[in-house]
Amino acid sequence: MQKNWIILAIILLSLFTTGCSEFERLRKSNDLPKKVKAAFEYYDQKRYYRADILFEEVLPLIQGAPEAEKGTFYHAYCKYYLGDYVLSKYQFQKFYETYARSQFAEEAMYMSAVSLYADSPIYTLDQTNTIEAIGALQNFINTYPNSKYVEESTNLINELRVKLEKKAFEAALLYSRTGNHKAALVAFNNFQRGYPDSDYNEEVAFRKVESAYLLAEQSIQSKQVERYQEAISSYESFLDRYPQSKFLRRAETYYEKSLNTVGEANKNLQTQKAQEQ
Repeated sequence: MQKNWIILAIILLSLFTTGCSEFERLRKSNDLPKKVKAAFEYYDQKRYYRADILFEEVLPLIQGAPEAEKGTFYHAYCKYYLGDYVLSKYQFQKFYETYARSQFAEEAMYMSAVSLYADSPIYTLDQTNTIEAIGALQNFINTYPNSKYVEESTNLINELRVKLEKKAFEAALLYSRTGNHKAALVAFNNFQRGYPDSDYNEEVAFRKVESAYLLAEQSIQSKQVERYQEAISSYESFLDRYPQSKFLRRAETYYEKSLNTVGEANKNLQTQKAQEQ
């Protein structure tokens, strides 16, 4: 049994070595038509690495030939399938700019945007690519409003926007967690304006109550009443929008403490005025 496995391994290694040798001979060949034909064959066989190498070599030599248009399009796909999204984005873009009337132009514009989508990083990293991808996908929809790719483009845009929402939410939450409640309030307000339909808005509304209360608590005495009143106002807005919220009990605690503090401050002020009279 072990002997059979050894024989099989030798056969496979021999086939692989032979295949590599044939490919290297093809690369070194001066037979341009044969290399062009092989590039398309490798692509059809989904052997994108080899197709990519051959397209790289032959495309500059066949510009203007009938195969150039499709070869350029397939070469961009090779980059995409090999995970080189930066180059695939560039090459798909170059294709639809060069071959604007091609039957592949619409798909190339779409795939250029998809390449940007694929290159969008996790939400914790810089989201420049994400913003660019959203813009490219929206531009595609505007250019080809009746395209079969519109629905998928819209889905990708929504997915990318959720990523931006999460980053914005986590950034605001970080201010709160690190005790910078003034910056947290600004960030939470900006989040609500920027993402009015976000699923995070219930928690954002609660966090505004929390941050307003904690900011008041750590403020100098002359600013405390005003800031506790902001906490009260934030709670009332929160309650009005989310009367059944899972954060309601915690929000009520901040609200009641704020009411008590403001009430006590007003009482002291009235006592002081009475004494002055």
